[in-house]
Amino acid sequence: MDRIAIIGCGGSGKSTVARKLARILDVPLVHLDAIYYDEHWTPLPRDEFAAQQERLVSGERWIIEGNYASSLPIRLAAADTVIFLDLPAAACLWGIVQRRWRYRGGQHQANGVYDRITWNFVRYILGYRHTMRPRVRSLLRDHGPHVQLITLTSRRHANRFLDRV
Repeated sequence: MDRIAIIGCGGSGKSTVARKLARILDVPLVHLDAIYYDEHWTPLPRDEFAAQQERLVSGERWIIEGNYASSLPIRLAAADTVIFLDLPAAACLWGIVQRRWRYRGGQHQANGVYDRITWNFVRYILGYRHTMRPRVRSLLRDHGPHVQLITLTSRRHANRFLDRV
C-alpha cells in the first residue's frame, strides 16, 4: 500500500482512518477538504481542484482522503489501494455529532477536519447509500479495476483493519 485513496460518506471516519494509517505507514497524508475549501468556505474552481489532484497523485507514496466523485477517477487511476468506508447512515450521523462535540464547529485545517453541518449535508448522509454508493461503485469498476479494494462497514471493522496493518 503506497498510494491509498480513502473514500466514504461524511462522518464515516475517513479522516481518522487516514491519520492513523498515515502514521502507521509513514506516508504523506492529504485531506481533500483542505485543498477544496479556503478559510471562508469558498470552493476551488473545478479545473484547479483537478490539477491539484493530478500533482498529488504523481507522488511516489500518498494517502488522499476525501470523496469528490467528480474527480475520483484521477485518484483511482494512480492508486494501488482504495479504502471504502461504507458505514450505515446512523453511524455517519453519529460521527458528525461526535465531530461537532470534539471540534466545536468550524474548520480545522491542521488535521483536515471540516465541521460544517447543514441540512443538505444531513440529507446527503441519509441518502448516501442510495445515491452516492452506486456511483462510487461504478467509478471503482470503470476506473479502478487494478486497485486493491478494502471495504470497511463499521468502526469496529476499521479499527481491526488498522490493528492488522
